[in-house]
Amino acid sequence: MEYFWYIIAALGAGIGTGFAGLSAATVMVPILIVLCPSFSGETGAYQATAIALASDILGSAVTTYTYAKHKNIDLKRSRIMMICILTMCTVGSYVAFIVGNVVLGGFTLFLTFCIGIRFLVKPDTSRKEQAAKGETLDWKSVAWSLFWGLSIGFGTGFVGTGGGMMMLIVFTVFLGMELKTAVGTSTFIMTFTALIASVSHILIHPAIVLEKWDVMMICITVATSASLISAQFANRVKNRTVGLLTGAVLTVLGAAMLILNYWNFLPRYPLFTQTLSCFGVFLIYVIPSLAILVPIRFLTKIPSFVFRKLLHIVAFTFASLMILTAQSWQASALSAMIAGILIYPVLAVCEKQAWYANLLVQKSPGEVKRSMIMIFSVIAAIVGIVWGIFGQQNIAAVAILMWGTGDAAAALVGIPFGKHKVKCRLTDGKKSWEGSAAMLLVSFLCGFGTLLLVQKMTPPQALYYAATAALFGTVAELFTPSEYDTITVPETVAAVLLLILSL
Repeated sequence: MEYFWYIIAALGAGIGTGFAGLSAATVMVPILIVLCPSFSGETGAYQATAIALASDILGSAVTTYTYAKHKNIDLKRSRIMMICILTMCTVGSYVAFIVGNVVLGGFTLFLTFCIGIRFLVKPDTSRKEQAAKGETLDWKSVAWSLFWGLSIGFGTGFVGTGGGMMMLIVFTVFLGMELKTAVGTSTFIMTFTALIASVSHILIHPAIVLEKWDVMMICITVATSASLISAQFANRVKNRTVGLLTGAVLTVLGAAMLILNYWNFLPRYPLFTQTLSCFGVFLIYVIPSLAILVPIRFLTKIPSFVFRKLLHIVAFTFASLMILTAQSWQASALSAMIAGILIYPVLAVCEKQAWYANLLVQKSPGEVKRSMIMIFSVIAAIVGIVWGIFGQQNIAAVAILMWGTGDAAAALVGIPFGKHKVKCRLTDGKKSWEGSAAMLLVSFLCGFGTLLLVQKMTPPQALYYAATAALFGTVAELFTPSEYDTITVPETVAAVLLLILSL
C-alpha cells in the first residue's frame, strides 16, 4: 500500500511543479510522513524531505526546459534572489539536521491554499506596471530580492518546501513578472536549490540512499514525468487558463496537505472530522454525477431547463443522503454551507467563459450562482431547525428530498406540457396545473418511500404524512413567486411534517 502513496505523492508533486512551480516537498513530505509507516521515527521527516528534494531536481529541470523553450524565463530580474537562495539553502539544510525531525510548516500550506483561491478568483495576473523581461531592477526590487532571497533560501534548506510557492509570490507581486515567466524562473532556481539541498541531506545522512533507494527512484520517475506533461500543457494555453489551473492545483493541494499535516490533531476535534466525513459524501456523490451530466449536456440536445433540474436533483438527493449519514446536525449544516461557499467562486469564474452560456442558460446575469447559494443556505437552515432544534434527523432529510424532487418535477412536466395555466389572482400566471400535479405526485412518492425506509413508519402513517406534506408544499409553490419558492416550499414541507409528528 505504501507504494501507492509514493506514486500519488510524486504525481501531485509533479503536477504542482509543472503548473505552479510548486516545490515537490510541499506535496510529498506530508503524504510520506503521515500515510507511510516506514517514514516514522526520528529521521523519517528528514528522509522524506531528502527524497522530495531529489525528485525536485529533474522535475524542476524538465519544467525549466519546457518554459525556456517558450521564452518564459527571466534570469536577469531573478539573479540576486537566486544567489541569496543558493547561499542560504545549505545553511538551512544543516540547521534542519541539528534541530531534528522537521515537519512541514502549516504556514506554507495555508499560504498555498490561499494563493490557490486567489488565482481562481482572479486568474489573469497581468497588470499595467508589469515589468518587461530582462528589465533592470530598481532599488526597491533589489531590496525585496535580498530580503526574500535570504529568507526563502534558508526556509528551503530547513524544511525542504515553500521555495517555489514563495518565489511565485515574490516574482508576480514584488518583481512584476507575469505568471508563466514567474513559474519558469522559479523552477530554474529550484533546480539548483533542490540539487544543493538534496546533496546536503544525503551527505549529512547517507542512510537515505541505502535504505530508501527504491522509494527515491519511484518518486523521481513519476514526479519528473508529471512535471514535463504539466509544463508542456501550461505553455500551450492562454495565461488565463494557466491561472485557473494554477488556482485549482494550489487550492486542492493546499487543502489536502493542510489536512494531512494536522492529521494527528484532528481526532481531538470531532466536529471537524464529522464535517470532513460529510463533505466526503458530497465529493463521492456529486463529482461522478457531474462527470456524467456535463458530457451529456454538450454531446446531446438535452434542453437547458432539463439539465438544470437534473443538477438540482443531484444537489437535493446529495443533501438528503448527507443528512442521513451525518453524525451531528452541526456537521451536516456546515457541509452544506461549505459546499455553497466553494461552488460560488467556481461558478463566478466559469460564467466568464464562452462555454458557460451553453452549459447553463441563466434567467439573469449571475442567477445560477445566487440560486446555488440560496439552495445550500436553505438546506443548512432546515438542518439546523428540524434536526438541531427539534431533534428530527430523518424528517430533515425527508423534507429536503420532497422539496427538491417535487420542484424538479414541476419544471420538467410544466414547461413542456403545461398547457393549462393556473389562473388565480394570488398566482403569477406562469405555473400550470400539469406542473403542480407532477410536483404533488413526485413529492408524495419520494416522501412516502423515504418515511417507510428511514423513519420506519407503517404504510398508513407514511401515506398520511407524505400526502399532507406534499399537498401543502405544492400549494406553497403554486402561490409563491418563482424567485421565493426556494424558501417557502421547504419550510412549509418541514413545518407540516413536524406539526403532524407532534400531534
